[in-house]
Amino acid sequence: MVLFGVELSEWQVWILLGILFFIIEIFTPAFVAGCLGIGFIIGGLASAIGLGYTWQLIFFSAATAVSFFLVRPLILKIGYKAAGNVKTNADSLIGKIGKVTERIDDNLSTGYVAVDGDNWKAISLTGESIEKGDKVEIVSRDSIIVTVKKVHVN
Repeated sequence: MVLFGVELSEWQVWILLGILFFIIEIFTPAFVAGCLGIGFIIGGLASAIGLGYTWQLIFFSAATAVSFFLVRPLILKIGYKAAGNVKTNADSLIGKIGKVTERIDDNLSTGYVAVDGDNWKAISLTGESIEKGDKVEIVSRDSIIVTVKKVHVN
């Protein structure tokens, strides 16, 4: 086979296909292209040691199946280990420090806190009033209302 003016052996084509599928895997999330890449590499090794087409396809198929059922679950387990612990969207507010923009008074149902450029309706964790300008830490969130506690700045 000639590719870009270069004569390639059969085993080199297998290996190039394996590398191509590993590159494709970079842009896909499920490690399926990577399993095929492993299969192509093993098929290329079978070709390099002189096995016929039938054996090359058997090695390719077996390596792809083994990697799909054994390697893929391991890669997904390692790759997504911390995925459940990542806070996203409004949940990422918990633990952040904000500034009171409107006095927080639970009795009057008033109070807003500015965090990361957004204003959030706020209630006090302890029920105490918190004055405008004070620093607070967000301890929880319920829909669009954050619960805060006053941070004592030294």
